[in-house]
Amino acid sequence: MARAQSKQNKTSKPAGPARSPQGLAARHLAVQLVSDVLIGRQPFDQSWSHWTARPAITTLEPRDRALARLIAATVLRRQGELEHVLNAFLTKPLPADKGRLWPILLTAAAQLVCLGMPPHAVVDIAVDLARRDRGAHRFAKLANAVLRRVGEHGTGLLADQDGVRCNTPDWLWQRWADHYGSATARRIAEASLSEAALDLTLKPGTEAEAQAWAHKLGGALLPTGSVRVTQHGRIEELAGFAGGAWWVQDAAAALVVRLAGDVTGRSVADLCAAPGGKTAQLAAAGARVTAVDVSAARLNRLGDNLARLHLQADVVAADAATWSPGCTFDVVVVDAPCSATGTIRRHPDILRLKRVEDIARMAELQGTLLRNSAGLVAPGGVLVYATCSLEPEEGERQVAAFLDQGSQFKREMIDPAPFGADPAWFTPQGELRTLPFHLAGMDGFYAARLRRTG
Repeated sequence: MARAQSKQNKTSKPAGPARSPQGLAARHLAVQLVSDVLIGRQPFDQSWSHWTARPAITTLEPRDRALARLIAATVLRRQGELEHVLNAFLTKPLPADKGRLWPILLTAAAQLVCLGMPPHAVVDIAVDLARRDRGAHRFAKLANAVLRRVGEHGTGLLADQDGVRCNTPDWLWQRWADHYGSATARRIAEASLSEAALDLTLKPGTEAEAQAWAHKLGGALLPTGSVRVTQHGRIEELAGFAGGAWWVQDAAAALVVRLAGDVTGRSVADLCAAPGGKTAQLAAAGARVTAVDVSAARLNRLGDNLARLHLQADVVAADAATWSPGCTFDVVVVDAPCSATGTIRRHPDILRLKRVEDIARMAELQGTLLRNSAGLVAPGGVLVYATCSLEPEEGERQVAAFLDQGSQFKREMIDPAPFGADPAWFTPQGELRTLPFHLAGMDGFYAARLRRTG
């Protein structure tokens, strides 16, 4: 017996630290992102910037980072459906002190019923994450039981659900139905729940040059002049990025600057300018641009973008609502902060973070911005006001109220033809109103062109 024990001691190896399951880090990052949005009420982009700057995440393979982002975004888009599935297998409500258990269950359910990942691996990693969480560890067995049933029956539970309606908050659905009608509201919600393609704005050139870039990038040239790329890797590795041939900008956002007309040699103030897509458009078109934004950090990003694109602009860190430079401009472009309900395709956290009271709060700020901007426009000059919101208080009603206040401005009808735009994208008053299902997917934008007459 002693000899056998001695032999075993010679041949056995000391136990080392337990190895983390393959794919654990990516799933853990996804849980952190979902937790920050649903529990911490943080914007997704803010959470992403925070976690991906940490040393443990910077070493992750790009595919793992992409996987974490995909899982988290899927949860935020389809939270209603996922909660319906999970609740079907919970016999009683979970307690308040459950740590990150709910984000763990949501991310695992998303992998099982939305992304079609192998059940065994998904469940094992989710249970491991629950065990490692200070608040969720005592629910590890529950997580195992629930998720195994989700893997077996979850997909079938979605068959009778109205996914579009289930994933859209009631207050938002009702607003869209009241303003646009039920049929259009459904199209808006359905398009908003799909992932956005990558739209690029090229530096000015011929149509043949634009077609050549579209071919090189494996994309398509849209009627509006943007290039749409549906399949791509890291943006920094795409052809033309390093040389500054293009920048990322949704096709709808790219229309806003074009409403100002020919800006060659004209003085233009771009208010609320960061991260700089419109500033780049204006500078590339030959304008003398002053870019204003309240965030110094965002202006640093704008400066980096301009440097890569080999474009020039004066950059000013100031609050556009009170900025008073002591001069006027031929053109003022205001892409005002808003509820951003037109950008849910790219920012699904809006579905979970915004509340109906945010609309009135943002509308008040927009009114202040619009009035201050009006004083920056030279007589005969143009003011372009825009928001990436679908809410009329932040668009049509905002401009109507501004004009009703006796301002020295008049609304100018916008002709769709020069922009390659569909006339359906314009209101009877000649204002731009894009919806998320237009052009097979674009941001919901409102924009008006106002001429100073006094």
